[in-house]
Formats: sequence, C-alpha cells, structure tokens
Amino acid sequence: MTHDAFLGGRLTVSQPRNGFRAGLDSVLLGAAVRIGTQTLLDLGAGVGAAGLVALAHDDGLSATLVERDAQMLALAEANIEANGFTTRARTILLDVTAKGAERSAAGLGSDSYGAVIANPPFFDAAAGTRAAAPRADARHMDEGALDLWVRTAATSAAPGGEIVFVYPAAGLGPLLAAFDQRFGAITILPLCPRPGEPASRVLARAVKGSRAPLTLLASRPIHADAGRAFTPEFDAILKGMVRLDW
Repeated sequence: MTHDAFLGGRLTVSQPRNGFRAGLDSVLLGAAVRIGTQTLLDLGAGVGAAGLVALAHDDGLSATLVERDAQMLALAEANIEANGFTTRARTILLDVTAKGAERSAAGLGSDSYGAVIANPPFFDAAAGTRAAAPRADARHMDEGALDLWVRTAATSAAPGGEIVFVYPAAGLGPLLAAFDQRFGAITILPLCPRPGEPASRVLARAVKGSRAPLTLLASRPIHADAGRAFTPEFDAILKGMVRLDW
C-alpha cells in the first residue's frame, strides 16, 4: 500500500502499490467536471481518486462512487473518510454493466446526476494476455462492455447532465459510436504526450438530451518538448490550482 499526495497535497489517496494505480487520468477526470455541478457519479471509481479530486474542487458537490471490487471500494471509503468527505460522498458496490433492475436495487438512481465520470477498462479481454487480478478488472473488458458503461452513464445522468470519459485515443471509434447514439454536444479533447506527437488519450464530454453537434478540439501536450516536466497548464491542474478548461 502507498499513500499518495494529489492536488499539491490537498488530498492523500491510499492505493495498492502494484496493479492499476490512480494518477493523471483520475486528476483530469475530477478536474473536468464543470463548476456548479451539485451531484456527481463516478463509475468504476476504484480507490476513489477522481471523485475525491472533484469534491476537493467544489465545496457544493456531493458524489456517489460505484465500484464492483469490494477491496477497492473499502479503500475508497477509507479515502473518503481520511480526506474529510464523509458527509458529501457515498459508495455503492455494483458492476457498472449490471442490468437496470440490479442498479436500481443497489441504490443507483436513474436521471439523478448532474455529472457522470468514468475511466473504463480499455483492453479487449480476448485481444491478448490478461493481467493478474485486480489489475485485470481495471484494464480489461469483454467485447461490447464499453457500450454498457455508456448506457449506465446515460441512464444515470439527469436531463442536461454532462458525461465525461477518459479513454485511450486508439479506442476513440467505439467510444464515439456509443456516445453518438445517446448524447449531443459531444466534445473531444485529444491529449498528446509532447508537442507534435500523436494523441495517446482523449477526454470525451457530452450532454444528455442535447442535439448540438460534435466539437473536436485541438490536441494539447501534457509534457514539455523534452524531459518529464509537465506543461504549465497540466502542472497547474495536477497541483490543484485550476480546473481543466475545455
């Protein structure tokens, strides 16, 4: 177990030393939630980092964290308590791909959340060697499962609510197809490791009930031309000084 500082030390997140670990993607997700949102749903929350980042940015926000791994959910609950968010956050033990009746029985409401965020698994389980659990659960999904994640996000979001996913750029095709069936005002922000390099991940945002067209934003580099230093924009986001402006 490690105890990692996020947002320049404003948060401390306990997480397993080995396996899938919360990091940049979690911070970007939490920082991407628009200001003034009152209710947040974090699907596949893991140890809760993304939801905690969003809570740290907005004192008026309350969050529901959904995770199917009981051990990860226990860590999320411990992180909620350690960071002082027990009155503003709750957890649900649930598989994001569960059917509607199971989601409802677990306490996950429909048309309920002003924002839904997710960092879904992105490797097809049939495409290669499967990692050891629990890393496998965080990184692999069966064919068609991505659409089920988007379905759950669509059902859970309130009318006019926003949905934000972070996903590898290589998987943009199926993600965009799943979004386009259900949402409008889709905005894609490609993120590249360094200036001039291909995008490695994307942030995808959409609005439930909107009919506005898709917007493809210019790619933004995360790191400077050389070395591991972050660009000023992402350095400020990681330190918790600003939210993601997009």
